[in-house]
Amino acid sequence: MKFIEANEKDIPLIQSLAEKSWEAAYKDLLSQEQIDYMLGTMYSRNEIIRQMQNADYHYYIIFDENNNSFEGFLGYEHGYQEYTTKLHRIYLVPESKGKGIGKTAIDFLKEKAASVNDRKIILNVNKNNPAKKFYESQGFTVFNEVVIDIGNGFVMDDYEMEFYVTHD
Repeated sequence: MKFIEANEKDIPLIQSLAEKSWEAAYKDLLSQEQIDYMLGTMYSRNEIIRQMQNADYHYYIIFDENNNSFEGFLGYEHGYQEYTTKLHRIYLVPESKGKGIGKTAIDFLKEKAASVNDRKIILNVNKNNPAKKFYESQGFTVFNEVVIDIGNGFVMDDYEMEFYVTHD
């Protein structure tokens, strides 16, 4: 597995991977209208460029060298809060699930957080998303529940989860 730091030329690939993964991940959790709205706002070219212009925000594309295929991506931000990395997004295409790629990506993120001396990683996950169990299996625990108004009459009803980074 190879993690390739993304730049502006990779935005169409990120958008394509997001669309593929979101359709599978959220079809039973959110309305199609909310999925379309969130993809359109959170993954617009301008929004991704804005994030990429932040020196602390990183996108990595996950590439499987054995299959010569793009498996997903992650986006995270160091210094989101003091000594805290926030995992904003980690998505895999449906055919990648169950192959250990998510665990490899989380391990990669833990290394990145440790490399800048962040003490914890936080993330949000939809309260009904089965991914919560995956995060728990990787050492994350729930520390809060939030309902976030994202506009257009939609909300994100999430758990906030955290993982404390160990420094060797």
